[in-house]
Amino acid sequence: MRQILFIPFLLILFSCSQKEQIEERKPNVILINVDDLGWSDLGYMGSNYYETPNIDSLSKEGVVFFQAYAGASNCAPSRATMLTGTNTPAHGIYTVSPADRGNPKTRRIVPSHNENSIKPNSYTLGNLFKDQGYVTASVGKWHVSENPKDFGFDVNVAGSHRGNPGKDGYFSPFNVSPVDSVGDGEFLTDVLTSAAIDFVEKNQEKPFFLYLPFYTVHTPLMAKEEDIARFAAKTPEPGRSNATYAAMIYNMDQNVGRLLSKVSDLGLAENTIIIFTSDNGGIRAVSYQDPLRAGKGSYYEGGIRVPMIVSWAGKFTHGEVQTPVSQMDFFPTLKELIGAEKPLDQLEGESFLPLLKGEKMEPNDLYWHFPIYLEAYNPKEDGSRDPLFRTRPGSVIRSGDWKLHQYFEDGGLKLYNLKDDVSETNNLVESNPEKAAELLGKLNQWRERHQAPVPTEKNPEFDSLFEKTQIEKVTKDQ
Repeated sequence: MRQILFIPFLLILFSCSQKEQIEERKPNVILINVDDLGWSDLGYMGSNYYETPNIDSLSKEGVVFFQAYAGASNCAPSRATMLTGTNTPAHGIYTVSPADRGNPKTRRIVPSHNENSIKPNSYTLGNLFKDQGYVTASVGKWHVSENPKDFGFDVNVAGSHRGNPGKDGYFSPFNVSPVDSVGDGEFLTDVLTSAAIDFVEKNQEKPFFLYLPFYTVHTPLMAKEEDIARFAAKTPEPGRSNATYAAMIYNMDQNVGRLLSKVSDLGLAENTIIIFTSDNGGIRAVSYQDPLRAGKGSYYEGGIRVPMIVSWAGKFTHGEVQTPVSQMDFFPTLKELIGAEKPLDQLEGESFLPLLKGEKMEPNDLYWHFPIYLEAYNPKEDGSRDPLFRTRPGSVIRSGDWKLHQYFEDGGLKLYNLKDDVSETNNLVESNPEKAAELLGKLNQWRERHQAPVPTEKNPEFDSLFEKTQIEKVTKDQ
């Protein structure tokens, strides 16, 4: 009889001890980074065409940031900025090489040097979590070096320099490596999510950091036939009618739901921080981000403003935040959340933990620097300043509600008040010269402080008559 009474008592003690260990353990972190997902391409952002029920549910539980920004307007520099907590001048990746895109006869200056990889001694989020005793994994698109294992990650699935899965790459056999052998015809987003779930299951007893950068919804646009049919039968919205793109978003959302359900089923929800975001704006020719102007590759709002949700069940109360933040702020925020005390002078962002706690916080000035060229995707659709390029060399600052674009080729300035004109249609430089001068002064000081290169060498191949002819031709066709 004594033995029968003693066993339940031991079980109670064990259960209590296990609960205390879970509560004392550092929180798990899952960072989901979708590729090229536009700011408004989600149900909770107001779309009735795209269907994202799982992410919509997460938005109702977590803290939603409506003015979150990527560190750059395209893939590699954005990811490098987020992973290192440093801006583009520090890591030197300004674009996906080459930096001299577009017809050479239309480029007035020689762009700055562009790095293809983060530096070998870079200290990344992977290193941060690894040093804190976490088991770490990168599952999906890495794109900033050849192997995330060189930067603190224990596990690498499908991560390399590759920026997209290539032609026919979303259906196996895949062009990405390494991926465990799967059957022919399987969909890449499903397979990556299964690998992520496997990592969580195997490491549920330890604190873990899972970086899940999906390749989807990057081109080539490919989806399952049944999902495409689902959206082909729906009534489209203005600028949103691509059934394949909608099907890719739907599949991504279903996979996010699979992962979050597994976290919940394993009893890990209350000890797991979930971050959901995108690496840059969506491609405007595929999906409009109205009222935001332009899209991927542009430093108008449509190219750099991204969706963002941060959730921690039982810790963060649901809220909606309008304070501007940057993905460069992830590093200091996560560093603070997991109690990492190692000083890191490299970090350029600021922790937004007060916002997650429902407190107020004064916004920092945000800077973008892109001394390079990105050719137009679709001159009729891009919405850029120049029909030949999504981006010409320049810098941008956002300070409060004000945003200033500076262009190096011609010294052009564009000043917008985002509170009144989020579409960036009314240039206020002439009516607000003092504000323009103030922001330009800040921009010059920031570039000098961070030794940001400003290209000045004239391009000997530039042909002004050819450029004018090309612009007139494109404008006439629009």
